[in-house]
Amino acid sequence: MTGELAGKVAIVTGGASGLGEGLVRRFAAEGAKVLIADIDRDAGAALAADLGEQTRFVEADVSDIGQVSDVVSAAVEHFGGLHVMVNNAGVSGTMHRRFLDDDLADFQRVMAINVAAVMAGTRDAARHMSEHGGGSIINLTSIGGIQAGGGVMTYRASKAAVIQFTKSAAIELAHYEIRVNAIAPGNIRTAIVRKSAAGEDLERLEQFEEKIRAQMRADRPLKREGTVEDIAEAALYFAGDRSLYVTGTILPIDGGTSAGKVIVRKSPT
Repeated sequence: MTGELAGKVAIVTGGASGLGEGLVRRFAAEGAKVLIADIDRDAGAALAADLGEQTRFVEADVSDIGQVSDVVSAAVEHFGGLHVMVNNAGVSGTMHRRFLDDDLADFQRVMAINVAAVMAGTRDAARHMSEHGGGSIINLTSIGGIQAGGGVMTYRASKAAVIQFTKSAAIELAHYEIRVNAIAPGNIRTAIVRKSAAGEDLERLEQFEEKIRAQMRADRPLKREGTVEDIAEAALYFAGDRSLYVTGTILPIDGGTSAGKVIVRKSPT
């Protein structure tokens, strides 16, 4: 590691597991002090204990935007500042076989976590950064917000909203030397696909997940599997000083999936 984030303070929401944990570990390895915000008290506390004094865990439910503000205040008070804000916390919503069967019962929850919390985290971090020389805000969207498709309609709509918000915030906050960018992961193996099929038994869940993963592989030009580390590398670029002239960017990390359909070429006979 190069110490690229030495001297910087970062917040990662949803940082106790999955993509968030990967970002926390990479930021800490690069020298940052990291505040981990998550609703999962046990996982968050365990991660902070594992990484030591340069990290701190704060239990927070970002669906309550007041708690998002408290997270920003906690980072500033404990570490003395804030340079990087990662709005990573997100939920997928419930997978339905058909949109016609979707009762939209989870709409408010998905939008509260995936959109309102991102907006509040950006605003609250920017309030501090605007008076302290700027900083970097990184929002996690998804290729589901770039590409149209069936299933999890509320999730897709929420992630599309994050993209438009990120670009708009980048324009307004550039005046304060605050960069706002987004990462759009695709086909990264985390628990979010499984969570979208809650209520099924374990065997059916595994079958469901493998079916989705197989379709993802078929649609992906690059055949290697994406990893949490791939997302962490992109976040490191946006967080550090290599990206001082980069804002309003939506970066897909998806093996080329959002670029277009795979062309199947037949072997000459």
